Amino acid sequence: MITEGDQEPKFELDDADGKRVKSSDFKGKKHVIYFYPRDFTPGCTIEADEFSKEYKKFQKHGIEIIGISTDDVESHKKFVDKMNIPYVLLSDPEAEVCKKFGVWGKKQFMGKEYMGVQRSTFLVDEKGKIFKAFPAVKPKGHADEVLQILTN
Repeated sequence: MITEGDQEPKFELDDADGKRVKSSDFKGKKHVIYFYPRDFTPGCTIEADEFSKEYKKFQKHGIEIIGISTDDVESHKKFVDKMNIPYVLLSDPEAEVCKKFGVWGKKQFMGKEYMGVQRSTFLVDEKGKIFKAFPAVKPKGHADEVLQILTN
């Protein structure tokens, strides 16, 4: 997993509307990149909802939010519409960006092992440097925790 002090890996992915979004689009802005396992799952829904509720506060401080999962564009579109998500969700169906950030790995659920996204968040400064990494995120209260770090 990339760590604090590392440069943000370059990426280019489609958002929920099928529009191409590049990491360079966020150059000069502080931003939050959070990786989550799947649209519409309980933890991911909590996390998306909390970031959505706090979004205006993030924007007030000039901070963008980017959510990334391996779900396809259609799934993201449904998730954005149902949850009223005001920020960018990016589709990484081949887990290429997940692998660049080091958040793709073995997971276990109900005794079965599989490869998937490790719920993680990275705070990136205006120069594209990671200044805070959260390798094992608990969804409840995470958006507020991130906002406090970014605004204090």
